[in-house]
Amino acid sequence: MRRINIYILLTGLLTCLFSCSNNPSHISLAGEWEFALDSTDTGINEGWYSQTLPSTIQLPGTTDDAGYGTPNKLKPALQKPQVLHLTRKNSYVGPAWYSKEVDIPSGWNGKNVELKLERVIWQTSVWVDGKRVEGMQESLVAPHLYDLTEYLTPGKHKITVRVDNRKRYDITAGDMAHAYTNETQIMWNGIIGEISLTAKDAISIRNLQAYPDYKNKQVRIKCQINNAGAATTGALTTDIKTATGPATQIQQHVTLQPGENLIDQVCPIKDDIQVWNELSPTLYTLRASLETDPCKDSREIKFGFRDLEKNGPALLLNDRKIFLRGTLECCIFPLTGYPPMEHEGWEKVFKTAREWGLNHLRFHSWCPPKAAFEVADSLGFYLQVELPLWSTNLKKDERAPYLYAEADRILEEYGNHPSFCLFSLGNELQYDFEFLGALLNHVKEKDPRHLYTTTSFTFERGHGDWPEADDDFFITQWTRKGWVRGQGVFNTESPRFDKDYSASVEGMDVPLITHEIGQYAVYPDLKEIEKYTGVLDPLNFKGVKEDLEKKGLAGKADDYLMATGRLAALLYKEEIERAMKTPGISGFQLLDLHDFPGQGTALVGLLNAFWESKGVTEAATFRQSCAPVTPLARFAKAVYTSAEEFEAGIEMVNYSNSVIEDAVIDWKLAGRDGKAIAQGEFPARPLPVGENSPVGNIRCPLNTVTEAKELTLSATLRGSSCTNEWKIWVYPTSLSVDKGDIVVTDRLATAEKALQEGKKVLFNPPYESLKGLEGKFVPVFWSPVHFPKQAGTMGLLLDPAHPAFARFPTDGHTDWQWWRLTTQSKTLCIDSLYTEVTPLVECVDNFANNRRLTNLFETNCLNGKLIVCSMDLLREQAENPEKKQLLYSLVEYMKSGAFNPSQQTSPATIRQLLTTGQTGSREKPESIY
Repeated sequence: MRRINIYILLTGLLTCLFSCSNNPSHISLAGEWEFALDSTDTGINEGWYSQTLPSTIQLPGTTDDAGYGTPNKLKPALQKPQVLHLTRKNSYVGPAWYSKEVDIPSGWNGKNVELKLERVIWQTSVWVDGKRVEGMQESLVAPHLYDLTEYLTPGKHKITVRVDNRKRYDITAGDMAHAYTNETQIMWNGIIGEISLTAKDAISIRNLQAYPDYKNKQVRIKCQINNAGAATTGALTTDIKTATGPATQIQQHVTLQPGENLIDQVCPIKDDIQVWNELSPTLYTLRASLETDPCKDSREIKFGFRDLEKNGPALLLNDRKIFLRGTLECCIFPLTGYPPMEHEGWEKVFKTAREWGLNHLRFHSWCPPKAAFEVADSLGFYLQVELPLWSTNLKKDERAPYLYAEADRILEEYGNHPSFCLFSLGNELQYDFEFLGALLNHVKEKDPRHLYTTTSFTFERGHGDWPEADDDFFITQWTRKGWVRGQGVFNTESPRFDKDYSASVEGMDVPLITHEIGQYAVYPDLKEIEKYTGVLDPLNFKGVKEDLEKKGLAGKADDYLMATGRLAALLYKEEIERAMKTPGISGFQLLDLHDFPGQGTALVGLLNAFWESKGVTEAATFRQSCAPVTPLARFAKAVYTSAEEFEAGIEMVNYSNSVIEDAVIDWKLAGRDGKAIAQGEFPARPLPVGENSPVGNIRCPLNTVTEAKELTLSATLRGSSCTNEWKIWVYPTSLSVDKGDIVVTDRLATAEKALQEGKKVLFNPPYESLKGLEGKFVPVFWSPVHFPKQAGTMGLLLDPAHPAFARFPTDGHTDWQWWRLTTQSKTLCIDSLYTEVTPLVECVDNFANNRRLTNLFETNCLNGKLIVCSMDLLREQAENPEKKQLLYSLVEYMKSGAFNPSQQTSPATIRQLLTTGQTGSREKPESIY
């Protein structure tokens, strides 16, 4: 009897499973589709919607994935268009047709059926069995949805989709907005993400939105119900729970009229609220279940308790001040040319960003898909979303209805996600700010869960240096009172580490986030070429490689990468710390932690375009100055003499979840050998949340330093991994340059005479009298192709073990002790004489030119030996001890047997380096625009 009962039970279960599998409520349309390109746009007139299409394609996917379109015929070269961005291997812009047969289950009879195309560029139209479905879709930010109820019955049908990826609206100058561009994301044709049919009863839940209220321990719920039948009544049950158990449940009797019905509920939470933030990203699940006779439906969403608000210049999350440590995401996915639609791809992005200390991503002029928000929700990332807009001629015209609709779609589709914190109308928007103000007020009134701003910076005259009237937060490079990013500071002001941007933000009454800080170019990593196995060909990288090979410089590529990358890393560190030191700044947005392969190949990242480290620094090192809890130091300069005292103030930034009680900060000033010059600790004290807490001052005599030293100041929160480091350089005050038989001169005639006599000469002419590029401390800004009006060098490259630097401690790249030396210099081009001289210091050229550049070289000339230095060493030595120290190191080298140049040049060649008069004004930071 028991066996019979088990048999009956199993038979029933199998019958149920078989029935369910034949009558699902959801059918995936992923797989093979019929396909045809329609480059002449004749498909509609010729009735392709009722024909068998000649080719096939896999969806989700794109024509680029499948190899359709016009094959690329360009070869690698350092010229446009190859150096503008990565090159599509196959390009297609125009209509394309996709068709698939579907079998509608019998259980769908009488159901409402919806077609979902999760992401498309740009416009879609749909036919079923040759009959056109009413309407079209044109969103770049949200799924394209079609009601196929009138077109589908049980049995076989043919669904045909026409995708047209041609530009529909002028959303950007030069097609640079990242929702529609070939700079990063490509202008792909296809359908990516979910492609499906869903069956629902005549009465169903169309939309469910949660508005959590942390302060009042409740959730306001808006449930939109569609009723395709007659008026009826039913019950709406709402369950809210966490991962550990239920939080609340309410049931409400509802009366449903034909059409759309909006049900508004308030659900109190009985237990203590578990908040959502970067350190505890607790998610709640909301399930709404609707039951009428005879229809049933349910919908489930996740949300988090995160009340985001502004309090003057402070950004508050659940009543606690937060600081955004961010970078941009510009839809850079070089294997596919489109964003990941599954969690895995976004987990790599967000987990890597978190490893490097970040808690914030700004999606520049585009909106990511659902998978990005879901991963960000789970990891506690704060996201800024933007309309697909980067326009300099914006006004109320034919674009207005589209932009309003896109804004509404973003808020409806992604508004529940707690990670969706900030909304900007677009990047660097210009022209009609009255139109922008109206659009801003529209979104603010529609959804109070986010903070809003008019534009992510602007160059529009009369705007951009102070917030617009209705901005909740403000993103800028400068204010009416000064710069708030290093571009305007680091090459024009001598290094000071006690400065911040307080003067620039004084009086700011909304949170300020610094706009696109950094943009320090790093030389291309040519090893990256082999990674491009997808739809894009790195002709820009290949062009650089071929140019180096042609010039005999291929062996330098890795050295160029490391030298420029390490310079960029130290500049990013100072950018971040200066922002974190400023009380009136609420965050920064780097451009960029990872490379931007478009806009003239803007390789500004410490990571490559694949979110992988270039090896120029470690994540743990970067995180020292970019973490929730960070030690900071304020000190006056980078270079000292032994007669001075080193003074520094130490602060601790605490953006953790709680006060750090009894915090003890250990500090040490030590040489490269780890031996301490001085060390100590600051008394235990609490570190409040959301504050830069001064913890103590260091005052340390440097009179024990008897030879040039590089010292490292470290500050560490005892018992934790929170530590940070800064370098200074100390040179002995009593230093005397004993020239011996070395002739040191700034006059060519004196140098020639001494060389003729067989002497050793250090020729250091006034740098203003030399032909060459303006000497700069900072590297190329963004890209030498996109911004060609700049000096265009990328930092120093040298061998720190070379005997010329035995008494001038240095690494193999630019560091702060080189600031005065580089900014008071000319960079010499030695392409025509590189076989006649040996550089002791190379200046790395930008990849667009790859010239041999130097500011310090040695050679033989006439009967003597010569060093030429185009950095000023002879003037203002008292104020700039690094000049005297480098001069001393070079002279001692020249006096030694190690000074034995291998090349030979002539006085005429040296004379060609000089001009007949003084040259040129200095480049201003903003002049590159």
